[in-house]
Amino acid sequence: PPPFTGVWMGDSKLCAIGVHCGNHITSHGLALNCCTDLTWFDHIVPCGLEGKGVTSLSHELGQHVAVNHVLKPFLDSFQEVFDCTLVSSEDPG
Repeated sequence: PPPFTGVWMGDSKLCAIGVHCGNHITSHGLALNCCTDLTWFDHIVPCGLEGKGVTSLSHELGQHVAVNHVLKPFLDSFQEVFDCTLVSSEDPG
């Protein structure tokens, strides 16, 4: 929920989005929780946000959702939303 970044399901974060700048380099990324073992988050304050939780697609949908099930639709949507073409480092040429 605003003003927090990421993708939220109520008070639980489903996807973390981050940007880091340092030494004249900018890096960014995201972490979409598909089938994450959520018990690890019991030992930390995720993203430094007291009183907020973490969730996963598997937890929210009540069935196992593997990364390989969401990767292609996610990348297709990313390309559409950002009007770009993604190139894998594994692609020849």
